[in-house]
Amino acid sequence: MKQFSLFLTILSGVFCSISQPASAQDKELTLYTQRHYAFDQEVYARFQEQTGIKINVVKASADELITRLEEEGANTAADLFMATDGGALYRAHSAGLLQPTTSTTALEKVKPPLREKDAHWVAMTKRARVIVHSKDRVDPSELSTYEALADKKWRGRIVVRSSTNSYNQALLTTIIDADGRDKALEWATAVRKNMARPPQGSDRDQVRAISAGLADVAIVNTYYIGLLETSEEQKDRDVAAAVKIFFPNQDDRGTHINISGLGIVKASKKADLANQFIDFLLSEEIQKLYPANTFEYPVVEGTPLSDRQLKWGEFKADDVDFSVLGKLHADAIKVFNEAGWE
Repeated sequence: MKQFSLFLTILSGVFCSISQPASAQDKELTLYTQRHYAFDQEVYARFQEQTGIKINVVKASADELITRLEEEGANTAADLFMATDGGALYRAHSAGLLQPTTSTTALEKVKPPLREKDAHWVAMTKRARVIVHSKDRVDPSELSTYEALADKKWRGRIVVRSSTNSYNQALLTTIIDADGRDKALEWATAVRKNMARPPQGSDRDQVRAISAGLADVAIVNTYYIGLLETSEEQKDRDVAAAVKIFFPNQDDRGTHINISGLGIVKASKKADLANQFIDFLLSEEIQKLYPANTFEYPVVEGTPLSDRQLKWGEFKADDVDFSVLGKLHADAIKVFNEAGWE
């Protein structure tokens, strides 16, 4: 009996050692994300501190992550998919990779088009893609719309990044949607001719080119101006001080916005934890932090903007359905190629 009792004690210890790692894994979520912002790590740490749920992060491009999810299928370790483009979220949903969220916050406080109509994905932040111009060489009265950048008066005065950039691809899908493919091709061809140099570098590099006198206008996301304005490098702050933001298309459809958003992976067995994470990202606490730290715009109505964003000014946003960014994605790439936009 003593030997049998000892056996049960040992067996119990073995079961305990097995169950503890499993329990720890039950309090973890694996996030496949395209985002690369340092502040996100603070968000994940806050979530773990408040809930005990750890976020394991896997980073890659959106298309690489979508391909990985398709290949892994039901065996994927991913619980959440996050992208910095509404088109990528659309493609993930269209591929059958996402399940609807039941997050109360998402369903009640984020309305379409900032979430998929059946809640397969939801936006967490917004960013505006705007025209940035030299304070010294361009009067704001010279600017109006994205389309107007095709005018010959801008010949040799525009800088913008590569056509492979998802932000440019998303913008072009909305131009195709608004003006038609033929007009979009004319626009892309003319803007390419108006460039001061071949497309290259990041959004911040375009602003630096204006500051250096290489160009007068650029197409960039607003939050990059915030990053330059708050840089530890004085030279970056000087670059930001040399330019001004202009919100285009205010008299028609509005300025193009894109989103960062996420959805719960269809194969995930931790939808309850994933919904907690979505609730957290959309909470008043976190929504207020994004404008001041990543300089993105919040998606929950009523969330205050940062002083920096208020200084940039109010603007009318294009309310195009983000499915357009996905449906016309391939067309945008073809148009860029036909226009010779590298």
